[in-house]
Amino acid sequence: MAIITVGEVDLFYEEAGRGPGLVLVHGSWVDHHEWDQMVPLLVGHFRVVSYERRGHSSSSAPGRQGSVHEDVEDLFGLIRQLGLDPAVVVGNSFGGLVALRLAAAHPEVVAAIVVHEPPGLGLLAEDPAHAEVLRGFTTRVGEVVAALNAGNYAQGAELFVDSIALGPGSWDRLPANQQETFVRNAPTFRDELGDPDSLTLDLGQLQNYTGPVLLTQGEQSPLMFAAVMDRIHDALPHAQRLTCTGAGHIPHLTHPQDYAESVIKYAVQDDGAS
Repeated sequence: MAIITVGEVDLFYEEAGRGPGLVLVHGSWVDHHEWDQMVPLLVGHFRVVSYERRGHSSSSAPGRQGSVHEDVEDLFGLIRQLGLDPAVVVGNSFGGLVALRLAAAHPEVVAAIVVHEPPGLGLLAEDPAHAEVLRGFTTRVGEVVAALNAGNYAQGAELFVDSIALGPGSWDRLPANQQETFVRNAPTFRDELGDPDSLTLDLGQLQNYTGPVLLTQGEQSPLMFAAVMDRIHDALPHAQRLTCTGAGHIPHLTHPQDYAESVIKYAVQDDGAS
């Protein structure tokens, strides 16, 4: 475990293995431990770095409103300073948005990207077919934010897990240490929602990325994620798509062996990070 300073923040990271660089980018509420089951499965093929995004657990934050653009520059700086470029970048959920934005802004440091269900719900805003889904999502997020604003971080985390991310009853099934991580990082989730760009993507800019892309989604995930993936695939028609059988929003936790094999199979092929 180590700390690297990138611009104004100190980022916690862990590194293992040898070979082409591969960076794991976690989603909201969590930290690098999200990848604990995946790392041992990847280190035989890659130099694997799992880090904590700014404001999460052991990584610092500047104490003001943050931006997804800063997350992108943090990742760019991490890859450059650790000499990982070009790296395979694997992102889950919000980490997938960060990975896609990195590929659009700094394609020179990206060998390939693998993203699972980035919550780019802003891409659906103008589509009447998804209006009801977005209203429901907005209502549920509003309830989460209300709890966080009242200082009820545990309640907000439980609402998020059960009503948005994983489904009813999921919070009670999480290990105590994972629940504690959610509660600890609740203020950063609230900060992410304060950024108007957080759940959007510039598809026009993304079209400029011509490198390898694997878009994955869970067989059991809410349909809104599939709709977002469709929009991203429209901008990246060369991307490959994969549905993770039996999995939902977090295949790296529920089906780590299968998901790691998918990442390896894709990333080490000739048009990936070989």
